[in-house]
Amino acid sequence: MLLKAFAKINWSLDITGTRPDGYHLLDMIMQPISIADDIVLSPAPDLAITTGGYPRCAADSSNLAYRAAELLRNQFKPESGVHISLHKRIPIGAGLGGGSADAAAVLFGLNRLWNLNLSQDILESFGLQIGADVPFCLRGGLARVRGIGEIIESEPCCMDYRLLVLQPCRGLSTRAVYTAWHQLNTPSRPDTENVLKALSDGNPSLLAGSMHNVLEPVSAAQCPEIPEAVEKLLSAGAFAAQMSGSGSAVFGAFRSKEAAEKARKELSGQYKNVYLCHSQTDSIRLMED
Repeated sequence: MLLKAFAKINWSLDITGTRPDGYHLLDMIMQPISIADDIVLSPAPDLAITTGGYPRCAADSSNLAYRAAELLRNQFKPESGVHISLHKRIPIGAGLGGGSADAAAVLFGLNRLWNLNLSQDILESFGLQIGADVPFCLRGGLARVRGIGEIIESEPCCMDYRLLVLQPCRGLSTRAVYTAWHQLNTPSRPDTENVLKALSDGNPSLLAGSMHNVLEPVSAAQCPEIPEAVEKLLSAGAFAAQMSGSGSAVFGAFRSKEAAEKARKELSGQYKNVYLCHSQTDSIRLMED
């Protein structure tokens, strides 16, 4: 079984509080983008994973894709195991949800491969045990995601935007970024309602004026290349640019394919990897059974 597991971006990210257990309460607008990892699931006597592509990632039980398979096997005791072959294209430690996307694709695929017949809600509940972004990566589309990732509201979207995504520095620790956020005195916040309105109506100007990621100043303090990359994307013609998730990837949104391609040519000499892609609906795509 061949699956594509698509990355995501945050059009906005806000923190609205913390739970007694320390988990942050979030309010985010998220959407899949067309950068994808390839995952092949094959019946096997036990659980195993191999990884390749760029960038390389762990091929052991710390990998979220492996953890997803282990979670379902322990719960349902299928007759066979599975070999997971993972070809990485989504940058690691980038805030693009690559590990979560892989885990979601494995949950989706094994539901079919092992004939578990689990509902979407049940799959998402398993996903939440693996990571906060996994339920969204199972759902896809444009969505408002709240709580610790378990409250997902699908939203209408008028159009998909051409994007440039780049990772200007090393990957960042999500835990460290969230911890440092508490030290901000007066953090700026997105206008989440207007972000949704802009995406629903296809209004780039309103989108640019409303979107924001409250973690960006924290990550920028750890990696000054992040605000530099945002400014370069804007100078290259993006109508809006910001960091995704907890970083370190940033993205710029463009009004046309031609504008995005022109910016890609301009920035490719300055950054090792510049991804020309677009926002979309699919978060997982089954290519072959």
